[in-house]
Amino acid sequence: MKKIVTILGARPQFVKAAVLSRVIVEHDELEEVIVHTGQHYDNNMSMVFFEEMQIPVPKYNLNINGLSHGAMTGQMLAKIEEVLIFEKPDAVVVYGDTNSTLAGALAAQKLGIKVVHIEAGLRSFNMSMPEEVNRIVTDRIANLLLCPTQTAIDNLENEGFGNHDIKIVNSGDIMKDAVEFYGALSKEKATVLEKHQLVKNKFVLATIHRQENTDDLNALKGIFEGLTTIHQYKKVVMPLHPRTKSILEKHQLTYPITFIDPVGYFDMLALLQHCALVVTDSGGLQKEAFFNKKACVIAREETEWVELVNNGFATLVGSNAVKMQEAYQHHISAIHDFSMSLYGNQVGETIYKEIKMLIIQK
Repeated sequence: MKKIVTILGARPQFVKAAVLSRVIVEHDELEEVIVHTGQHYDNNMSMVFFEEMQIPVPKYNLNINGLSHGAMTGQMLAKIEEVLIFEKPDAVVVYGDTNSTLAGALAAQKLGIKVVHIEAGLRSFNMSMPEEVNRIVTDRIANLLLCPTQTAIDNLENEGFGNHDIKIVNSGDIMKDAVEFYGALSKEKATVLEKHQLVKNKFVLATIHRQENTDDLNALKGIFEGLTTIHQYKKVVMPLHPRTKSILEKHQLTYPITFIDPVGYFDMLALLQHCALVVTDSGGLQKEAFFNKKACVIAREETEWVELVNNGFATLVGSNAVKMQEAYQHHISAIHDFSMSLYGNQVGETIYKEIKMLIIQK
């Protein structure tokens, strides 16, 4: 039986990878070995997380975290190489743009193992983001680029990828499959709505955690001023990220919005299903808002998911409080056609077929 090794390093990557893992099990033609680098230490990733989310438990946990970007990537590269030499896979699958993504791709390519990059071709065009560096390098050394959107394909073509011996496929966004699968389960597993007495369409869901916002005090204040204004119209509920919480406490900043503890994935999906609108600086949540038929106000200067902005489902406001309020007023009263297909269908199945073809051709 042909074998793939999947390299993961953060909770969202496990959620996405579970889609492909389910398809692999259904077909029973490939063996999958999962490696968790440990990049993002997450209390929510206990055995209960894997059991409830129906996610395969990693065979390897490298436990590499809490280091600088260079040290972390270097240690991952060495440890992943050891695993690949032992497992001898036919291909290595990596997701997204973390240090784990880059280390997995480098380790595989240096051993002559084919590399599959899921969520390829995304660009923020902001090279100060470590994620942008990771995704660009990973794309260049991969053998199969599975792009979530036509925009991602266009980005690769504009960078001259047509001149390289790399297969590029518009597979759709695997997160769409994940939201559909887990969204159905969340209805029976989520507890956050009852716990905080949240009523459908009576609150705005907000998340702020990106370093560019939390480490810039002016940016952070601007964002929270905007959220405070929105809160006067509709309750703002924010699962508070530990980084954001520590900075608010450090500077003794208090705001009259509803802070709640960080939530698991089922609770987050329930919040998305029941909120009136989303304000976020998260990349993934922008799409999850769309999949749950919710407009999004993006607290960033750029987004990798430009089709959301171009088609009127989201607005970029950065940390500008006035722009945030204006975007809220626009979206809360606008009628959006969420039936538009931006991210494909049966994405896991499409990705599986492409990986299988790559391995067979080996």
